[in-house]
Amino acid sequence: MKLINLRLLLLLAFCGVSAMTVLWVPAGRDQVLALESETPSSDEEETVLGIGSAAPKLDVEHWIQDGNGFFKPVTEFEEGKVYVVEFWATWCGPCLASMPHLAELQNRYRGQGVQIVSISDEPLEEVTTFLKRKTTTADGDETTFAEITSAYSLTTDPDRSAHEAYMEGARQQGIPTAFIVGKDGKIEWIGHPMEMDEPLDQVVRGAWDRKKYLEMFEAKRSFDALLQQLTQMVNRGRFPEAVELVDGELKKSLPPEITTQLNGIRFQIKMMGGMIDEELTTALVTRLADSKGDAIGVARIAFQLLQANQNPAAQGQPGLVSLMKSSIEAINEEIEGAEKQLQPLLFDTVAHLHEATGDLDAAIKAQEAGIERADPATKERLGRYLEQLQEAKEAASNPPADN
Repeated sequence: MKLINLRLLLLLAFCGVSAMTVLWVPAGRDQVLALESETPSSDEEETVLGIGSAAPKLDVEHWIQDGNGFFKPVTEFEEGKVYVVEFWATWCGPCLASMPHLAELQNRYRGQGVQIVSISDEPLEEVTTFLKRKTTTADGDETTFAEITSAYSLTTDPDRSAHEAYMEGARQQGIPTAFIVGKDGKIEWIGHPMEMDEPLDQVVRGAWDRKKYLEMFEAKRSFDALLQQLTQMVNRGRFPEAVELVDGELKKSLPPEITTQLNGIRFQIKMMGGMIDEELTTALVTRLADSKGDAIGVARIAFQLLQANQNPAAQGQPGLVSLMKSSIEAINEEIEGAEKQLQPLLFDTVAHLHEATGDLDAAIKAQEAGIERADPATKERLGRYLEQLQEAKEAASNPPADN
């Protein structure tokens, strides 16, 4: 059985999309993997940089931009001022996309004791060459990255001392990542720079609830670690153990949003593991009924069933076959009322379901209907699957002769 990317699967499941085609994958806050790290031991966990930790001193080698002379290099954080320490790289698309927003924030708080320090770990020449590169503003005007970043402190630190102190110290693996350092020199917030407007505003105004955010941050960090552990279990086919682990977590006192996500994950793991019991069957029938009028919601359930069918332990189970047939009926009821661009994809999902239940004729008919309604690019992709179905039917009709 193929390795299953549980993180991607859960993202698709919770975002309300079908993954039969990448056209259905939603856009989100992008981050690029910046480093590889192993799961820390219990001893290492004690030294993790977190919310409320004293912000490490900065020893940045090259200060390239200084807000047009407004800011000076920072080593120690001055009491009463707020700092944003952000990590980026010239090769990181999401980092570049965040630059105009960082500039806008710096201009908004200019003169209010707020300094944004953006740190790369690349050679100086590489960064200065990058800054000369031309780009366009949101209004379509030509500019350079040097002009975009001129409002704040842009730096590079090739010896990676800042990266080690902050990114590795906080077990952060993706960039861009920003750390808000509060007026007392302690870490107030860690996250994507495009999402820090409200936290930064509250820190500046003195209204930030560090204790409350710490609870949320630690719960999320524990959840991420759990998700990593569950991914490893699923990829090794240890589905019952994964469900047992989730059940143990659900017995704890957790934030409501974490509990909701864990219940969804438990459901998804059982699906992928082919654990089609009465509990799961009842839940799926209820979800299909509740999703009436929601074409994407119904297709999402169908995709989950197709994922379950990839598990040899689930293939051919009467309960799974019955659920796939029910989802075929549910999708067929939604197609005509769905947006035109979604209709071919819904037919494609129906075709996959028919193939999974052994009805190649119905699968071919559904795929042909999808192709009729598809745009040229989608038509080509759907056509490839139609050819596979036709070849499978031909092979079934003409089995090899016995020697």
